Amino acid sequence: MASSSSIFLGPIILLLLTFSDSAVHVASIGVGINYGQIANNLPSPSRVAVLLQSLNISRVKLYDADPNVLKAFSNTQVDFIIGLGNENLQNMGDPIKAQAWIESHVSPHLPQTQITSIVVGNEVFNLNDTQLMSFLFPAMQTVYNTLVNLGLEKRVSVTTAHSLTILASSYPPSAGTFRQDLAEYLNPILNFHAQTKTPFLINAYPYFAYKDSPNEVPLDYVLFRPNQGMTDPNTNLHYDNMLYAQIDAVYAAIKALGHSGVEVRISETGWPSKGDANEAGATPENAEVYNGNLLKRIQQNQGTPANPTVPVDIYVFALFNENMKPGPASERNYGLYYPDGTPVYNIGLQGYLPELALENSSSSFFSSASSSVIHVLSIFNFLIFLTTYLITID
Repeated sequence: MASSSSIFLGPIILLLLTFSDSAVHVASIGVGINYGQIANNLPSPSRVAVLLQSLNISRVKLYDADPNVLKAFSNTQVDFIIGLGNENLQNMGDPIKAQAWIESHVSPHLPQTQITSIVVGNEVFNLNDTQLMSFLFPAMQTVYNTLVNLGLEKRVSVTTAHSLTILASSYPPSAGTFRQDLAEYLNPILNFHAQTKTPFLINAYPYFAYKDSPNEVPLDYVLFRPNQGMTDPNTNLHYDNMLYAQIDAVYAAIKALGHSGVEVRISETGWPSKGDANEAGATPENAEVYNGNLLKRIQQNQGTPANPTVPVDIYVFALFNENMKPGPASERNYGLYYPDGTPVYNIGLQGYLPELALENSSSSFFSSASSSVIHVLSIFNFLIFLTTYLITID
């Protein structure tokens, strides 16, 4: 008797052959996505896996090491950055506890799920907790040493993510400097990045600058729209958007501490589609323009004015609106998608979120997908993913 997956593979392969004759080559859009889960109405990880495959997004950043997510993305060729929360930093200074964490949260998922990096802590220097700050670098070092002992350091890197509040100065970009009180913490971290050849991650939001000073910050400058921009008087380099100026300010701050050769990458950036009355600029129109223009820049493999040969590496925040996030309304409205799979606005990403979880019924799932009206490239990517999934469960 034929297996259930064999029954479905025939028509799927036929459809793949049909699409391959007419579909153009599908290239990754080159952007990563932050997959936050502070909500009570999100689709299951299996359904999200289909959505991201249909979007051809192959890089995902989590804020934890949710085993349900990591299992759902087994054999999908999606690269994962996972998070090790601030609450764990003190324990991670202990090699025994660090090894226990990795053997519990990382090792069981390798190599089926491609975990490429562990972000140890998030925006630690934004909390004004000097004890927590002192835990950060030892935790990074111990986690890395544990990966070395387990033979995983070439597969999984170690880093941390910072907010732009670590900067004392960012204007002009060439005058970027870190806060003096953070130098004792940042120096060993930068040495670590240089030695392990890992990136310095920043969470950069031009939206915050506009929200705080809407009368002084030109909206076109933060939205990547045509504008006069600004010229750095020290370097004569011209900037036509704030995000690239922020990145180069971080590069300048790293150099000011005597470090070089450390790449700056953006672990978060985005724009809210909704906010409170005092949150200027938080509209779906502005969010569509910001993220749409951002994707165009990423597709062009652009570097910043000070580092034109290093393409900007970006993870957009976020995949879904998260209805349980604390804080102002904007915090719950950064998503590209509503939890039901409907785009919050149109930036040209056409994806498919199945109505049923994969594990519940492959046949119903395939039937539902077949009857949906999806862009031809999204169908092509979806069918490739479903074929891979059915092969793995055979």
